Amino acid sequence: MLKEWLAHPLTRGLDLNDPQTTHLRRSIVQEKKFLRRLYCEWYQRIAAALPPGAGPVLELGAGAGFLKEYVPGLIGSEVFWCPDIDIVLDARHLPFGDATLRAIVMTDVLHHIPDARGFFAEATRCIRPGGRVVLIEPWVTRWSHLIYTHLHHEPFDPQAKDWSFPSEGPLSGANGALPWMLFARDVEQFKREFPQWQLTRVQAFMPFRYLVSGGVSMRDLMPGWSFKWWRAAENLLQPWMKSWAMFAEIVLEKSNPGAKGNQG
Repeated sequence: MLKEWLAHPLTRGLDLNDPQTTHLRRSIVQEKKFLRRLYCEWYQRIAAALPPGAGPVLELGAGAGFLKEYVPGLIGSEVFWCPDIDIVLDARHLPFGDATLRAIVMTDVLHHIPDARGFFAEATRCIRPGGRVVLIEPWVTRWSHLIYTHLHHEPFDPQAKDWSFPSEGPLSGANGALPWMLFARDVEQFKREFPQWQLTRVQAFMPFRYLVSGGVSMRDLMPGWSFKWWRAAENLLQPWMKSWAMFAEIVLEKSNPGAKGNQG
């Protein structure tokens, strides 16, 4: 009953795999002042983490967002057609040449890719040496486990044995714990399977603001003017993010075999 009451009236009951749902969520992100400021902060993080130099940057799952305002020339992609994207693609089969991309970025997308190994194999092929994968993703802590298990609509299984899951649909299939599995629980296995990638940053953050914003699927729980106060409260909790964070910024850099001391 609580989930039903909290559900945003524009998207309540809609099929997550319907492109119209993604289009509506784009409108929700723009209209909810608290949520839009939160996305602005995420996008600033992503833009700051991009490697220097020229070259194309690909965003996966761009349909509901506005990262192009922060990354000029960004290639916005989705798994289905919707307004303001540049290309429809499958993250496991990228239509780009070898070593042609400067970076791949995504916000809340990796945990929807049913074959993480397939994606990272393609990222390894398409991203040039020195290029990066930059992610904002859900993270596993005591607090987030409680919230994602009881208040969120997506599957969340930190105990899953494999990095893959059944593909029920492009958006309904998910495991919100997947990023934590790859880059915390199974990080040594990831390094063995993908030695070309250096994990340069895992920063856990944001225990409350996304929750009280209502996200893209719930009502506003806090007014936009309260954003700075919630941010200040979260800053005070920074030493305890291992227990409280709901998200993490994750940055991986592809090794440059020709660079001294950077052999992967």
